[in-house]
Amino acid sequence: MQQKIIILDFGSQTTQLIGRRVRELDTFCEILPYNKFPVGDESVIGVILSGSPFSVHDPEAFKVDLSQFVGRIPVLGICYGAQFISFANGGKVEKADSREYGRANLCEFDCSNPLFKGFVPNSQVWMSHGDTITAIPEGYRCIASTANVKYAAYASMVQPVWAVQFHPEVFHTTQGTQLLRNFVVDICHSRQDWSAASFVDTTVAELKEQIGEDRVILGLSGGVDSSVAAVLLNRAIGKNLTCIFVDHGMLRKNEFRDVMHDYECLGLNVIGVDASEKFFADLAGVSDPEQKRKIIGRDFIEVFNAEAKKIKDAKWLAQGTIYPDRIESLNITGKVIKSHHNVGGLPKEMHLSLCEPLKWLFKDEVRRVGRQLGMPEHLITRHPFPGPGLAVRILGDITPEKVRILQDADDIYIRGLREYKVKLSGEEARRVLAAGVPANMKDGEIEVSLYDQIWQACTILLSTVRSVGVMGDERTYEHPVALRAVTSTDAMTADWAHLPYDFMAKVSNEIINKVRGVNRVCYDISSKPPSTIEWE
Repeated sequence: MQQKIIILDFGSQTTQLIGRRVRELDTFCEILPYNKFPVGDESVIGVILSGSPFSVHDPEAFKVDLSQFVGRIPVLGICYGAQFISFANGGKVEKADSREYGRANLCEFDCSNPLFKGFVPNSQVWMSHGDTITAIPEGYRCIASTANVKYAAYASMVQPVWAVQFHPEVFHTTQGTQLLRNFVVDICHSRQDWSAASFVDTTVAELKEQIGEDRVILGLSGGVDSSVAAVLLNRAIGKNLTCIFVDHGMLRKNEFRDVMHDYECLGLNVIGVDASEKFFADLAGVSDPEQKRKIIGRDFIEVFNAEAKKIKDAKWLAQGTIYPDRIESLNITGKVIKSHHNVGGLPKEMHLSLCEPLKWLFKDEVRRVGRQLGMPEHLITRHPFPGPGLAVRILGDITPEKVRILQDADDIYIRGLREYKVKLSGEEARRVLAAGVPANMKDGEIEVSLYDQIWQACTILLSTVRSVGVMGDERTYEHPVALRAVTSTDAMTADWAHLPYDFMAKVSNEIINKVRGVNRVCYDISSKPPSTIEWE
């Protein structure tokens, strides 16, 4: 039986990050709404209660029946989870004199408590709460304090219950991984048998049993998720998998040709469809971003379905849906946060069953599986790319000439990011390594490309704007482009990347000199929120 940790989500922005940290400990976990604990599931070896945007005193605050698991399996409450455990058992939670947010240090902690095994004095933690625990319930004792928070951590003296008011899942808590390891491995006794290798072996066996000799169709995008899903299915069912890769004309420069070559080298059976003329014709004169997305989505389904109908006896449609897609699509109140192209079912006319071999994986785990499958690194580390492609990176209507301009400028930018090497240490190095980027540590430093250091980079063509420039002795009246690069862990939030000035100067100069139609380069220094990563 596969062991698992259940993370009950009370609405925290970092709940997915808790899940990723647990998975990094080679332990399977599942994120569920706060009120959906799987009673009777004997594979559950521990429960983590997440943070929340609510106060425990709010009328709409999420509450859970702790008796479902307290006293039966180990429990760890984080932030709101810690406050709720205290509140529900007779402790006191009150408004803090000032919001406790940011770095703090554990000035006192019980080094004999298993939760703090291996901790060093004054270990840095990250606080983020407006309420604070002013009294813990009877039968509990304080096991850690900071200068301003008396009950930074507490534990039951009679049951396997621990609680911390700081966030061990974030990078700013320097020994957060150690704390989670102490809970998951030492306290919950995880066998640590969840790995890329075990996932591949188990999933291939399950796919063989699930699909048998049936035919499967998979839509490829060139991205890491669909590519890994294809290679995984190919290992399980071989020739019974047919992949369809549709070129809508708005991919990156030479991407259709290059990706098709990669797929051929991987031994995949891929049908490449150049449908660019249809997409350009249907997009002619359309400037509204949502309308562009709808047209591209509609046309893609039409083209894909037309090709799929040529594949006789197909019974399955495979998709590269990953775990965050499924978590984001419905939040804990049941309201849609974000729609995804590969979440929400199948077109009824296809009459196919759905196969999602990556549905339990986070993005970094998908990349680890890709490496386990022997896929080329440039496919595995490819940045996220929107389904509508460059259409949502061109402000205004779409024409082949505008796409050409953007492809040329973007190609210079992305190649530059791949070629420019930087040395990282400390927190930045830990973040990059945790994302699965292969790098060797030497003297506390790693060397990686700028491309591997950031989450996503893109170029935006401001085709509705023209700016004055001078080239030689002539004035020009051409378009500006904006460069965008962000750091993130899951794209829910993102910060603009601080790229080196010499790199930005070189790229800007090369774009202006080599790309006809561009005479100005800007850099986007907006974070998400309030901005989004893409411009449309």
